[in-house]
Amino acid sequence: MNRRLASLAAGLLGGLLFVNGPLQASPPVGAPAPVFELPDQKGELHSLADYSGKWLVLYFYPKDDTPGCTTQACEFRDNIFAFRRLGAEIVGISLDSVDSHKAFAEKHGLPFTLLADEAGATARQYGVLKDYGSAQLAKRETFLISPEGLVARHYDQVNLETHSADVLADIEALAGGS
Repeated sequence: MNRRLASLAAGLLGGLLFVNGPLQASPPVGAPAPVFELPDQKGELHSLADYSGKWLVLYFYPKDDTPGCTTQACEFRDNIFAFRRLGAEIVGISLDSVDSHKAFAEKHGLPFTLLADEAGATARQYGVLKDYGSAQLAKRETFLISPEGLVARHYDQVNLETHSADVLADIEALAGGS
C-alpha cells in the first residue's frame, strides 16, 4: 500500500511540475535585475533601462483592486514624496491588463507606474509567478533595484501596513552608505 501511495504522489508531483513548468528562482541580492519591457496603465512601454541611475522599487502584486493589493498600493502612494526626495521610482507589476491597471490607478489616485505583465514573463523572470492551475498570479514580493541596476534587496515577506516605510528606510540606509 505504501508503494502505491508513493507512486501516486510521485505521479501527481510530476504532473504539477509539468503543468507549472520549471521553477524559476528569484534573482539573488547583488545580481543584475532581470530586464523587462511592459506597457503601463496608459499603454506606454517601460523597460528596466528607463530607471537607470535611480532607485527602483519594483513590487509585484496579485490582483488590481483587491483589499491587500489596494492597501499596499495606497501605502506607496501615501509615501510618494519621500520616495521622490530620494530619487526613487515605484513601479507595480501584476498580470492584470492595461485597462485594469488604468481603472485601479484612477480609482485610488496612484501617482506611479503600473505595468501589465499579462503573459507572466517578467513575473517568471523574477521568480514570483504562481500557478493555481486555471489561473496565474504574481506573488506579493518586492525587489529594490539600485541605480546601477543590481538587486539591492528582495522582500519575499511583505507586511502591508509597514512595507512602504520599510523599503523607504532601506533606501535611506543604502543611499547614505554610498
